[in-house]
Amino acid sequence: MGITPAKKEKEKKRAKAKQEKAEKMRERRENAKKGKSLEEMMMYVDENGNLSPTPPDPKNKQEIDPSEIDLTGFHPKRELSVKKGILTTFMEDKGYGFITDLATKQSYFVHQNNFTEAIKKGDTVTFELEKTPKGVNACFVKRI
Repeated sequence: MGITPAKKEKEKKRAKAKQEKAEKMRERRENAKKGKSLEEMMMYVDENGNLSPTPPDPKNKQEIDPSEIDLTGFHPKRELSVKKGILTTFMEDKGYGFITDLATKQSYFVHQNNFTEAIKKGDTVTFELEKTPKGVNACFVKRI
């Protein structure tokens, strides 16, 4: 049995596609650029922290004192004075409450982790203040 005209046509199309593919590959190889040089690939960080293809200008260089760099992260700042107050509200199930300063009548949040001993609602206490990301809190709370 011979090759039918439809099969001949399919074979011609396959051969043509194969030839086109080989020609495209050859063209890509001929026109392919060599990899970039090291200088072309280099990027620099400018004085503002942005990437730049040009090296930074040494005139804009700023000296930084390494002792001024804080690598420790956030530290609550405490006020050094000890205050007196009354634990006006305390929710034992939640573990927090509020202390009212006897001198200023201002109320401060307190968590039970900041108690140095067992304290209950209505106790007169001494405490210090610390600044946290959420505001000023009472800490080092002791019963008088």
